[in-house]
Amino acid sequence: LEKIKFELKNIVEAFSSDRIGLIIFSSEAFVQCPLTYDQSALSLFISTLNTSLVPNAGTDFGAPLNMAFDKLDETESPITQQKAKIILMISDGEDFGDDTQEAAEQIVKSGIQLFALGVGTETGSKIRQANGFKRDREGQEVVTKLNSKSLRKLAVDTGGKYFEINENQNDVERLIRAINEVEGEVRDARTVDASANKFYFFVLGAIILLALDALIRRKTLRI
Repeated sequence: LEKIKFELKNIVEAFSSDRIGLIIFSSEAFVQCPLTYDQSALSLFISTLNTSLVPNAGTDFGAPLNMAFDKLDETESPITQQKAKIILMISDGEDFGDDTQEAAEQIVKSGIQLFALGVGTETGSKIRQANGFKRDREGQEVVTKLNSKSLRKLAVDTGGKYFEINENQNDVERLIRAINEVEGEVRDARTVDASANKFYFFVLGAIILLALDALIRRKTLRI
């Protein structure tokens, strides 16, 4: 859990002059922290993330994607229309929703670019809590596994890119570089780390539910 929070803070710190907010979700999406320039406040929200913040239900990618799209649409103006917009989804890849494809098509039509960051392992792990392991409604211990296929498909369908964190690799630096390399002049990019999934990190054996919703102001890349 602490490792994932650490990487989230790295992503936030990489864009320290930009507005950033938090979204958490499972079958529904919730704004945990509105867009803000206050890095200290955002860091505090990240530090307090835990599995009890969202309902114990299946995961639906469509909910956070639609929320991200709506928020981008709310900020549309003659200025932001000239700026690139990016959605970054962070998840273990388990998606039980029915409207993900529709949300993806909407993103493509709007010109928003999507990056996906898969977190976990294919072998999976139980979700540790203070009083034992997380259980579903039937009382069975929940096991979460990385399903990179769904995230890769989401990235491909939207013309985006896929990155991964598992016990053998960590693509966070590559992800940060990819965001910085987005073409264009001064721009705004909304990054939604949508992960109300259970994230498993091999070394820690921990799970978190979270989503990062960031509005990033980018500078022109000069060579």
